[in-house]
Amino acid sequence: MRRVLLDENLPRLLKRDLPGFDVRTVAEAGWAGTRNGKLLRLAEAEFDIFLTADRGLPHQQTVGVLALGVVVLAVGSTMLEDLRAVAPRIRKAIAVVRAGEIIQVTPA
Repeated sequence: MRRVLLDENLPRLLKRDLPGFDVRTVAEAGWAGTRNGKLLRLAEAEFDIFLTADRGLPHQQTVGVLALGVVVLAVGSTMLEDLRAVAPRIRKAIAVVRAGEIIQVTPA
């Protein structure tokens, strides 16, 4: 089962829309308030995927060297209803992203 870390910029209830994955929030992992660089280094030891809405992350971090994949939600909003509308695409991206890779999920 793929282990997913849900970034602080996403609603925690999104976890319910990701069945089949082991999803924890940054707060549940005990890393609330941790900056992206350090957060990614911590995450790669315990998770397979980092799920975020931070579109700048790919430009700010060297994701290619990480032992986890990154899924960036670029759907225009982090409102739960808007994210639920693309939940099937989010699940597909989580299922296929590989370590060191970034997949961006956009609206239809």
